[in-house]
Amino acid sequence: MRIARGLILLSLSTLSWCQPIRTRRQAEEYLTLCARHYGVPVNFARAVVEQESGWHSCAVSSKGAVGLMQLMPATARRLGVRNRCDPRQNILGGIRYLAWLSQKFHGDLRLVAAAYYAGEKTIERQGLGYSNRDVVVYVSSIRRRTDRQRARPRTVRGSGRTR
Repeated sequence: MRIARGLILLSLSTLSWCQPIRTRRQAEEYLTLCARHYGVPVNFARAVVEQESGWHSCAVSSKGAVGLMQLMPATARRLGVRNRCDPRQNILGGIRYLAWLSQKFHGDLRLVAAAYYAGEKTIERQGLGYSNRDVVVYVSSIRRRTDRQRARPRTVRGSGRTR
C-alpha cells in the first residue's frame, strides 16, 4: 500500500475496543489514541474532525466524502477503509492519511491541512502559493480550531481537575 510507506501500521483490530463507538466522547478518545500513535498533533486531528463533519459519524459531503474525517472513496480504498461510516475505520484511516501528509510535507501543518482539503497533488505542485479562496479559508479555520483546542483546559478523567 503506497500510503503506508514509512509509517508503522496498525490493523484495525489492534486499536479496536470491544464495543463499537457510540458517543462523541468515545470517538474523541479513539482519535486521541490513534493520533498519538501516529504522531499527529491531537488538537490538529480534532480540529480536522470538527471542520469536516462536526463529529457526525456518517456525514456526507456534496463531493462524496463520508464520515467523521470525510474520506473520499479513493482515499478510503488506499487506506484500507471498507466502511467510511464506521467511526473506528474512518478515524484510523483519516489519522493515517494526516500522518502520511505530514511526512510528505515535512510536518508543515498548513500544507497538511491544505492537502487534506484540496488533494496532495495540487498542494505538492503549488504549495502555499495555492491561493484558492476555499483552501485559504479552510486552512485558516483549521488553525483557529487547533489554537482553540490548545487554549481549552482538559479535565483529567475521574479527578475533576484540569490539566
